[in-house]
Amino acid sequence: MTPGGPEVPRSGSALPAPFNGYHRPMRTTLALAFGLLAAPAFAQAPAPFQFQDLFNGKDLAGWVNINTAPDTWTVRDGILVSTGKPIGVMCTDRMYENFVLHIEWMHMEPGGNSGVFAWSNADPNPKSRLPDGVEIQMLELEWPRLNARGGVVPTDDYVHGEVWGVGGVKTVPDNPRGERSSSIEKRAKGRGQWNVYDVVAVDGVIKLAVNGKFVNGIGKSTRKKGYLCLEAEGAEIHFRNVKIMELPPGVTTAEQTAPERR
Repeated sequence: MTPGGPEVPRSGSALPAPFNGYHRPMRTTLALAFGLLAAPAFAQAPAPFQFQDLFNGKDLAGWVNINTAPDTWTVRDGILVSTGKPIGVMCTDRMYENFVLHIEWMHMEPGGNSGVFAWSNADPNPKSRLPDGVEIQMLELEWPRLNARGGVVPTDDYVHGEVWGVGGVKTVPDNPRGERSSSIEKRAKGRGQWNVYDVVAVDGVIKLAVNGKFVNGIGKSTRKKGYLCLEAEGAEIHFRNVKIMELPPGVTTAEQTAPERR
């Protein structure tokens, strides 16, 4: 796992860190699978479960600007910079099903708003300018105060890490706040500081680790395969070290799969 990744219990097995938190029967099954993959017959095969760069630090290769301006997304000194304007997204040029996503982000303005959409159709609603999928929220710490209604700051103070289905995608929250799921521990850092999200997405379940600890998630998503989208929502935000580890596919139906972009 990339340095700064989530705390995961050590099982004593030779499995990669993302899998060591499974219960013993599943660990045994995974250990056997990894043992078979390491056998001499597979010696020439690529190593399984490796992170691949989604952002190469040089340009926007692998990404498609859906409905933002040509200068909304730029690369500066190896950092992916979004102006946040206009509201909209860019998406990966292919779909993903089961994966581990590592992404580091830093808001540059107080109350900044952004996020990642998983399993998305990358087809924005004309009114909201945002697509469907499972949204993984990135809010700057000042957002509740700057968006207080009637001068009352929300007591739940949800400033980061909410996960929920949007645009008709349904999910079951681990930690319900209405239809949304809220992080059980506040771990986000404010503007000008890097935050780390590690997202494990498997078979309609998403678990989110914030700065090294799993604190939120959803299950039973009605969408299990789709595009990844980065969101511009009004404020400058920076991204770096955007990597993905693809996992084996599941039994995913056409109804659970986003339509291919045309």
